[in-house]
Amino acid sequence: MSRQVKISPPQFLILTFVVFIILGTMLLKMPISSNQPISWLDSLFTITSAMTVTGLVVVDTGTAYSYVGQVIIMIWIQIGGLGIMSFAILFFMFLGKKIGFRERVLIQQSLNQTTIGGVIRLVRSLFAFSLIIEGIAVIFLSIRWVPELGWGKGLYYSLFHAVSAFNNAGFGLWPDNLMKYVGDPIVNLTISGLLILGGLGFTVMADVWRKRTFSKLSLHSKLMIVGTIVLNIVAMVIILLLEMNNAKTLGSLPWSDKLWAAYFQGVSPRTAGFNTIDVTQINDSTAFFTIILMFIGAGSASTGGGIKLTTFLIIVLAVFTYLKGKEEITTFKRSIDNKLVFKSLAIAMISILFVILAVFILSITEKAPFVKIVYEVVSAFGTVGLSMGLTFDLTWIGKIVLIFIMFLGKLGPLTLAFSLARRDSSKIRYPKEDILAG
Repeated sequence: MSRQVKISPPQFLILTFVVFIILGTMLLKMPISSNQPISWLDSLFTITSAMTVTGLVVVDTGTAYSYVGQVIIMIWIQIGGLGIMSFAILFFMFLGKKIGFRERVLIQQSLNQTTIGGVIRLVRSLFAFSLIIEGIAVIFLSIRWVPELGWGKGLYYSLFHAVSAFNNAGFGLWPDNLMKYVGDPIVNLTISGLLILGGLGFTVMADVWRKRTFSKLSLHSKLMIVGTIVLNIVAMVIILLLEMNNAKTLGSLPWSDKLWAAYFQGVSPRTAGFNTIDVTQINDSTAFFTIILMFIGAGSASTGGGIKLTTFLIIVLAVFTYLKGKEEITTFKRSIDNKLVFKSLAIAMISILFVILAVFILSITEKAPFVKIVYEVVSAFGTVGLSMGLTFDLTWIGKIVLIFIMFLGKLGPLTLAFSLARRDSSKIRYPKEDILAG
């Protein structure tokens, strides 16, 4: 009598991701999908980048892939951004199937929710909100691109970039991404608006839609909204100051374009991957600051990656609480459970270890400056997609390492850890003893 293999929700999510990545790779390898010969490894890299909504590419998306290939990439971006399990639940609902407890747990895991209550309602809201926002964005982008490219190509480019931006993927159809629109208000505001909304997370958007008043929002929503606004403003100012005199980036632009470029590049590193300036020419100080932004990432239950903004804020609040000599972490007249501090520290530490390991391997296999290697690895982990030019020249080992890092960044380090580790159910307690620290 055969034993039934039990798969935990994290393991099932990882398995589903792998299956979809393999399927997407096979579709991209079809002759009709590309305009030039593309290897299996490059196809795997591209579809992994799309599925994890990263945006790093080893071949130019707009020229190497046909319209069929580009549409496949766009579909996989949408699936990766909104979540495989969300699409599966929607399919079951259309068929009139009952959504059981196991399916609700899987949705909870994939959308990083704390409880299973209301997850089906969240999925419905997620799809409706996504379609509405992407549809509005297509209209605004069409105002700019239809007169320039014609109806067919203009609408197609508007749709592709709207899907890519809202899902924080960063895939573009121009070789220089959005550099030609560095001072264009419509493109800057539409794309950055999509990036910010997608990066806030579906939980925050649903909370704002239901409650409408800031004081009534959940603590998570308040932290995400305030943290996003503050971080974007700080990032814009710092990038403007660092790159103002760099003739290869902001230095040669008129003042209005300088402000637009600094604003856009302040928003983009938090998992988006679009660029309106030549990222390969930025100063090392700007690259290091961008690395910090990419590592922090967007919000939980969002289309972005990184350790997540709330994780970063919890650690910062914990440090300030310790320095003040307090025992309880409080913010917005609410206290934060110490379990969240442990979780945040675990996420940050596991992420740092994986990033260090990847940087170490690439420093051996790739002939590139160290800052470029760190930049590329953190961009992959944060599912950002910004590149200083190294990705196009990666060795096969480097490509495999970044594929794994993109996969890790999308699913989350704790999801991978929980899928491999056995939970300790022991009730044994040992006596406490102090050790020297600091």
